[in-house]
Amino acid sequence: MSGSKKSWSGKLWLPVTIVLLVLINWLASLYHTRIDFTNERRFTLSTPTKKILKSLDETVQVDVFLKGDLPSGFKKLANSSNEILSEFKEVAGNKFQFNFISPDDVAAGSATPWGDRLTAAGLTPINIKAQIKSGEQQQYVYPVALVHYKTDTLPVVLFEAKGISGPNADGRISYAELNSAEALMEFRFADAIYKLTHPEKPLIAYSIGNGEPGDYRSYDLANNVLQKEFDLKTFNLNTQPVIPDTFKLVIIVKPTLKFTDMEKLKLDQFVMHGGKLLLFIDKLDAELDSLKSMSNQVVAYDRGLNLDDLLFKYGVRINPDLVMDLQCDFLPFVTNGSAQMEYLHWNYFPLFETKSNHVINKNLGLVSGQFVNSVDTVEADGIKKTVLLSSSSNARIISTPALISGKENVNAPEDDKFKKANIPVAVLLEGKFQSMFTNRLPQAMNDSLKTVGGIFQQQCLRDNKIIVVGDGDMVLNAIDKDGPMPMGVNRYTAGTQYNYQFANRDFVQNCLDYLVNSSGLEEAKAKDYTLRLLDSKKVTSGKTTWQLINIAVPVLIVFLFAVLYQWRRRTKYTK
Repeated sequence: MSGSKKSWSGKLWLPVTIVLLVLINWLASLYHTRIDFTNERRFTLSTPTKKILKSLDETVQVDVFLKGDLPSGFKKLANSSNEILSEFKEVAGNKFQFNFISPDDVAAGSATPWGDRLTAAGLTPINIKAQIKSGEQQQYVYPVALVHYKTDTLPVVLFEAKGISGPNADGRISYAELNSAEALMEFRFADAIYKLTHPEKPLIAYSIGNGEPGDYRSYDLANNVLQKEFDLKTFNLNTQPVIPDTFKLVIIVKPTLKFTDMEKLKLDQFVMHGGKLLLFIDKLDAELDSLKSMSNQVVAYDRGLNLDDLLFKYGVRINPDLVMDLQCDFLPFVTNGSAQMEYLHWNYFPLFETKSNHVINKNLGLVSGQFVNSVDTVEADGIKKTVLLSSSSNARIISTPALISGKENVNAPEDDKFKKANIPVAVLLEGKFQSMFTNRLPQAMNDSLKTVGGIFQQQCLRDNKIIVVGDGDMVLNAIDKDGPMPMGVNRYTAGTQYNYQFANRDFVQNCLDYLVNSSGLEEAKAKDYTLRLLDSKKVTSGKTTWQLINIAVPVLIVFLFAVLYQWRRRTKYTK
């Protein structure tokens, strides 16, 4: 009997094993579990991203144009794109599809290569120098993707070529830029999907009541930022009785005329009822055009905007001064007679390298300013203040009346004067703001408020947000013979080796996203990949040692296993 049982057990082990393996594979096809051991949770999608992907009602198709013989940096970017999109597909299933396309391929139903179609759509390639065996050649790379949903398509720029085309560029990708692009990849794809699946645009107001520019200077801001993602309306504080709560945000850019108490009441009550404010304010009247010639000098004076008490109540103060910084942009100067022009650093045009201490300035490049005022935080109960932009460690402040002269750049600046570090120029305020008019609202203003159905609110109903920037030119653009230029581009260096588009547009876009958009993708945008570079000296000195370890250790392990196996068999069968 016992022999029969042993016989059956000996015959059943194989089919039982096969059934178990089939069952395990079937369960594995239904339930996926992955463990992310990276410190930055590189392969773990944020909760808002997962929520967006799980709520898809129709298929999203992503076409990535990083295929072919790419330079090493872009190959790494392509691999990162594939990893992120694979994670998206794990969550969304069949509702998410992606593929990689070479820009040299011909689009279906067309005789035009994808590269030409992308260029025609405004997605210009990056022109880099590629090293090949026969020498050096120019190569065009399209680090972009197209996200399709239903009948709509939205482009996604995966890499911005700041280091390639900026000052002193050598045509190569820096590790920091590549690392930043990889960290933002989840956000960029998820943000595009969210915008396609939520086509409704928030309503925002651009204030024109106090001398704010409405001409070509605001072209890039209005057309390439505000109108692209928001339902933009102009709003005149002078003529309108109240700011409707249908507006999610009011943006005020470089006002030049004094704000009346009634106008401040409108802004104050807009904030108390949940409206957001984004302010780019020039407290001093300082304009480069006023110099006429860089050899002249002008005095920058207070505009008298009458906003100090309102902002002070909210927890911030724009100072009547100018920030000068050794980290700054270039301007042309006559240095040796009237015929010779030289590009020198202009300390009144500071460049702000963000500290990446908030989702707004995370992975952000240099932001340029012109005649910038410093911003101080003051005591305000329950208000959290976050500095978004600040000077370098080599800066100084000159107070009003500030004398500006082009002669300052004839000689090199005295470095010992530039000793102040991290001077704030942009601050985010968050919390339940108190009204400036609490216990001091005149009866006439209260009656005027009631006539339009308004109810005076002493405190915010819920937590609110305000961003205050001490520079109005930061979001404005210049103009040249071809028309309006992008914001963040210095018209005086256009067409020279110093030409560069700074991250001003990215900064204002991030501010708007944080204040208005409800996608909740701040968590994805705040991702930060630690850049771990090998020590070249240690790599060179320890190269032979590690080669021996990699070759010899596996052989020794196999040999040891064989010896132990033979010893075990000999011991077993000897007994």
